[in-house]
Amino acid sequence: MAPCLSFFLLFLFAFSAIPANSLPTFFPGAAYQSLIKQAKISKPKLPFKTHYFPQTLDHFTFQPKSSKLFYQKYLINSDYWRKGAPIFVYTGNEGNIEWFAANTGFMLDIAPKFKALLVFIEHRFYGKSMPFGKDSYQSAKTLGYLNSQQALADFAVLITSLKQNLSSEASPVVVFGGSYGGSKFKINPEIDGSFIFTIAKEKGLFLPVLAAWFRLKYPHIAIGALASSAPILQFDKLIPWSSFYDAVSQDFKDVSLNCYQVIKGSWAELEAMSTQKQALAELSKTFRTCKSLHSTASARDWLWTAFVYTAMVNYPTKADFMKPLPAYPVQKMCKIIDKFPSEATKLSRAFAAASLYYNYSRSENCFKIEHELDGHGLHGWDWQTCTEMVMPMTCSKESMFPPSGFDYEEFAEQCQMKYGVSPRPHWITTEFGGERIQKVLKRFGSNIIFSNGMQDPWSRGGVLKNISSSIIALVTEKGAHHVDFRSATKKDPKWLIQLRKQEVEIIQKWLNEYYADL
Repeated sequence: MAPCLSFFLLFLFAFSAIPANSLPTFFPGAAYQSLIKQAKISKPKLPFKTHYFPQTLDHFTFQPKSSKLFYQKYLINSDYWRKGAPIFVYTGNEGNIEWFAANTGFMLDIAPKFKALLVFIEHRFYGKSMPFGKDSYQSAKTLGYLNSQQALADFAVLITSLKQNLSSEASPVVVFGGSYGGSKFKINPEIDGSFIFTIAKEKGLFLPVLAAWFRLKYPHIAIGALASSAPILQFDKLIPWSSFYDAVSQDFKDVSLNCYQVIKGSWAELEAMSTQKQALAELSKTFRTCKSLHSTASARDWLWTAFVYTAMVNYPTKADFMKPLPAYPVQKMCKIIDKFPSEATKLSRAFAAASLYYNYSRSENCFKIEHELDGHGLHGWDWQTCTEMVMPMTCSKESMFPPSGFDYEEFAEQCQMKYGVSPRPHWITTEFGGERIQKVLKRFGSNIIFSNGMQDPWSRGGVLKNISSSIIALVTEKGAHHVDFRSATKKDPKWLIQLRKQEVEIIQKWLNEYYADL
C-alpha cells in the first residue's frame, strides 16, 4: 500500500538530487510550478513600503561572529497611523513576506479603525532576509542560526528599534501570526513491512505559533497576540499523531461518504497499476502529464497534495492562496467524484477531483507533476524540521490515506545524511511548554486569541477552549486555515463576519486597558 505522508517533513530532501529509482519527495512539483508561473504573471501590488533592518546574527552568544549584521526585510503601511496609535505586527513565517502580506487582508481592513501602523517582518533565512546571502543554506554552520528563538529575538529587536526611530515608544504592539511553514513531504523507505513518514511542513503548515510564543517570551514588547490556526499542541506527544490526517479525511467524509471511500480506494488501484509493464506510460496518459513520469510515486504525491491542501483552504469564498479555487472546494471535489458512473475506476475519479485543485482556472493543458521548484522561498523549512520543529504524523485506519507509522530513528538518520545534525524532538515543548502548556499559558500568559476553524486539519493541534479570561479560544465549525486573516468580502458568511468582529472587540479591549494604564 502507498504510505501515509506525514505532513511535517514537508521539505526534507525536497531540493536534494534524488535518483530516478528512489522514493521521491512528497510535495509534488506541479504545485510549485504553477505557483512560480503565477507569481511571474500576476504579482500583487501591495500598499506597503519595503525597508531593511540591520539585524544581529546571533542574539544569544558573544562569539566573534555573533555581532555580524544581515539585512532583514520588513514592510510598512502607515496610511492611517498617527503617533501613539497602536502598531500591528505580523510575525513572518517560512516564506517571502510579500506572500503573507498579500493574504492577510484582515490587518489592512482593521487598520483604519485603530489608526494602526502595519508592519510585516520577514523571517530570517527566508525571502530576501538571508544572513549569508546566497551561501545561507550552504551547511549546518550557516543554517545553525535558523531557529525560532533567534527569529523571535529578531522581531523583538526590530520592533523596539522601530518604535524608537518613530519616537513613539508608548505605542502598544499587537502581534499577528497565521502560519509557520510551506509544506512538502518526504516519503521514507519501507521499514519492517510498513511505510514510515515524517513531515517537514507546509505553506500551510503555516504555524502562527510564533505570535503566541512571542507574547509569552516578550510580554513587555507586545500587549497581545492573535494566533490564527496555530497548532501549538502539535509537538511531541501532546495530541494523537494521526489527528491531522484523520481531520483531512473527515472533511471529505462529512461532505460525501462515497467521495471519502473513492479516495480511500484509489491508492490500491494506483499501486496495482504501478506493477504493470507500461505503468509509467499509462500513468502519464491518465494524469495528462506534460512530460513522461519517472516514478509512479509522483502521481500518488500529486493526488495527496491536492486533497490535503484543499481541506486546509476549504474557504467559503473564492480564494487564490495556495491555488485559485472556488468557494468550498472540498464540496466541489466530492461533487465531481459523485457524478461519475459507478463503473468508473476510483483512480480516474480521484484524478478528476484533484484536477480541480491544479486547474480550476482551466489554463493548463497538461500537468507538470515532477521537477518541483520553490516559488515562495520556503526551502529553509526542511532544516527547521530536522532540528527543532519535529511534528510526527501518522495515518490511522480511519484515514482515507493508507495507514502508516512514524519512526524517529529513520527520521534522524535522514537528517544526519542531509545536514549532519540530529533532531531535538522534545526541544519545543521544553522551551515553550509541553504537557502543561495550557497551565503555563494560564499562569504566565495573557491577552492571546487562539482562532481555529474545524475544517482546518491543523486545528486539531490548536487551543480549542478558553484557558482563562484573557486567553481566548475562538472556534468556528466551518472555518478553514486562518480564514479570518483573509480580506473581508461581500460574500463572507455571517459566522466569519462575527468571528472577525469578536477579534476586533477583544483587541479593542486590550488597547483600552493599555491606554487606561498609561
